[in-house]
Amino acid sequence: MPTFTLTRTVPLPLDEAWRRITEWPRHRMTVPLTRIRVLTPGPTRVGTRFTARSGFGPLGLDDPMEVTVWRPPAGGDGGLCRLEKRGRVVLGWAEIEVRPGPGGRSRVVWREELRVRLLPRAFDGVVTRTARTVFGRGMNRLLRRA
Repeated sequence: MPTFTLTRTVPLPLDEAWRRITEWPRHRMTVPLTRIRVLTPGPTRVGTRFTARSGFGPLGLDDPMEVTVWRPPAGGDGGLCRLEKRGRVVLGWAEIEVRPGPGGRSRVVWREELRVRLLPRAFDGVVTRTARTVFGRGMNRLLRRA
């Protein structure tokens, strides 16, 4: 499965970087033509489920996910969230880590293993490059906008 890592250092305190990157409805900014629907009542915790639907009308793809690790930053220590993809087409996991960075900044690390069912492994390079570009831009937007 293709795996990629994105890292950003931002001039935000840990709790604000965490809020911006783990507020699921905001993730509509990460992929064009995407809507996020949270399926469980808040606040986010282990067991929270949501679906990212990308596409237009009936021509869409659902990416259901579940939070399996939820450890927000506390006491100056970083935080970690792990999402397991539970769909029929999009498989894998994502980890979002927020930790102290240099000069009072926060370092955000997004690791993801992403596979599209029935897509031959020969396309792994294309999937990885596309995901790095799309998720990198989305991560930048999430962290820039309050």
